[in-house]
This record gives sequence, C-alpha cells and structure tokens, in this order.
Amino acid sequence: MRIERIAIKETEAAAQDADLSVIEPILEKYSGKKGVTIPVLQAMQDEFGYLPKDALVRASEKLKIRLSDMYGVATFYAQFRLNPVGKHIVKVCHGTACHVQNAPMITEALEEALKIRDGETTEDGLFTLESVACLGCCSLAPVMMIGDDTFGKLTQKSTVKIIRDIKQKESQQ
Repeated sequence: MRIERIAIKETEAAAQDADLSVIEPILEKYSGKKGVTIPVLQAMQDEFGYLPKDALVRASEKLKIRLSDMYGVATFYAQFRLNPVGKHIVKVCHGTACHVQNAPMITEALEEALKIRDGETTEDGLFTLESVACLGCCSLAPVMMIGDDTFGKLTQKSTVKIIRDIKQKESQQ
C-alpha cells in the first residue's frame, strides 16, 4: 500500500494571523513534562482551528520535542489539521450504508456546488469538504454533517439546497 504525503498549504495570511502569545500558557502548563505531544497539539488546534507551522516550531522549541516528532503525531492522527479550515466543515459519510445509498453522488454534488474537491476549503473560507468513514446515522443514509447539524436521506438536489441556504444566511450577516 502506498501512502501519499500531505502537503502543507498554509496561506501566508493565515501564517501571519497566528498570534503565538495565545499558546504560551499552554506551553507553560506542559513544560518539563513527558508524553505531552497530543494534549499540546489538541490545545493549540483548539486555539487556532488548525496547527500553524509557527506554533509547531514554538512548541517544539519550548517543550524540547523534536519538530519531526510533532509533525509525525500531527500527520498520523486524523483529528489534527495542518491547514486552515472553513467556517463550516461539511462531513459526508461514506460508511457502508451511506455508500450503497449514493454517498459518492452527494460528494460530487457538493464538489460541484462548492467548486472544491474533497479535503479542500472554498476560496472564501466558508466551507471545508471532508469525506468520513462513518457518522453513526446509518438509518438516515446518505448523511452529512455541517457543524453540529445532521442532514439525512439526502439527494443531490437537497444537498445543494442546504449549501445554498447556508450561503444565503452567511451573506445576510
């Protein structure tokens, strides 16, 4: 099995927006302790929404953990993100029940409506599209989640309408 490396596509604007002073209390809390890589990465991601390169470098220096080890953990676990994500994360279930109920067509409709591919974020930073293994809502297949909201029994048409409705609400704010 061949594993593809994930390229870091952090935008310059995002890198400049990372205020590293917000992670200093986190780094102080874990300084001098062993086995802190995962909790530190989780706390930093809670602050930024992803793991900016500068934050990883700062944590590596402060906690005396090799940067390569931090990246190793961050790229091994699916919970960690190395790139900024959209305001709305759209998760499309591709588990067995959803797959047989046309989840691939739901993903295709979303890719077309959002003009992005799976794993990407829209240019306006509003949506990130992700395929996931299972959302645990098999009786509602096919299913997607946007934030904490679950949408089931989807069709391509209903999926695109949900995205349009969110875009419309966002434009009114």
